[in-house]
Amino acid sequence: MQLYNKLSAKEREALLEEAGEDRLTLSFYAYAKIGNPELFRNHLFIAWDQMDVLGRIYVAHEGINAQLSVPAKRFAEFKAFIDDIYFLENVRLNIAIEHDIKSFLKLKVKVRKKIVADGLNDDTFDVTNKGVHVDAAKFNELINDPNTILVDMRNHYESEIGHFQGAITPDVDTFRDSLDIIEEDLKEHKEDKNLVMYCTGGIRCEKASAYYKHRGFKNVFQLEGGIIEYTRQVEKQKLENKFIGKNFVFDHRRAERISEDVIAQCHQCGKPCDTHVNCANEACHLLFIQCEECAEKMNNCCSDDCKEIAALPYEEQKALRKGKGASNKIFKKGRSEVLRFKH
Repeated sequence: MQLYNKLSAKEREALLEEAGEDRLTLSFYAYAKIGNPELFRNHLFIAWDQMDVLGRIYVAHEGINAQLSVPAKRFAEFKAFIDDIYFLENVRLNIAIEHDIKSFLKLKVKVRKKIVADGLNDDTFDVTNKGVHVDAAKFNELINDPNTILVDMRNHYESEIGHFQGAITPDVDTFRDSLDIIEEDLKEHKEDKNLVMYCTGGIRCEKASAYYKHRGFKNVFQLEGGIIEYTRQVEKQKLENKFIGKNFVFDHRRAERISEDVIAQCHQCGKPCDTHVNCANEACHLLFIQCEECAEKMNNCCSDDCKEIAALPYEEQKALRKGKGASNKIFKKGRSEVLRFKH
């Protein structure tokens, strides 16, 4: 019984290119009480591996958070499978705006303490007492109201390339960092303002809205399905699109373009650009924004030091990395002293 990947990312990439079949990139989440997350994890892996489903899935006692790439021809089979799981029946699937057959190259199903790292003690408040979920039309109406404060619940490198007009975009590295900062900044408006929040697909707002209600905010709203579902509804219903730029996504696509606006800049030269890349030096792997000209000049690296290392033979690079832990830069996405236009 196979419970883990046996193919490398490169081997899987070659197979996907050879097959050339359409795949759907999608995500979903559900809060539910799972008694044995490890057993549930194995159940998912066995079934999805047989369907050639790829992706990153977190399972915990509190539920599931899944980002997937599903073969288009097996979508009905996949949907039937999750509908047979009582707490996933008819769960909302956030289908990507832009698809790529290589959005994920492995199937990773991991057991975690939480499906989103929020740093909260769930025993101290009612996590089911959430904010009001609103669709795209109501969301537009709310954010046009001068009595509304709109907050982006994502990280700095996400909102940097795209966000809703007029939104507060906290300069934070993680979701857990944003919760206290937002409360402190808005503490004078707990009763007299609408607190409207959004994120990529909705999961971060589920817990955040309940937390802020617990902390005394009276009028709390969240965008149902996040930016992904908002974009779908805007296109289908011909609504005004209030989102500018790109929606950052956590797969190999890195982003989906929502509007033609380019609101970010190359972190190396300052030219308008909103393309995220990872430094070609695998010991660094820093996520940053790089234009085509700088990519060519720097050989896809973030600094001259990394450029020199990346030019070495692969075995020499491996020798340099041997015995060293992963660089903190990997986790400090989009921040480094070597980036002239982003620190």
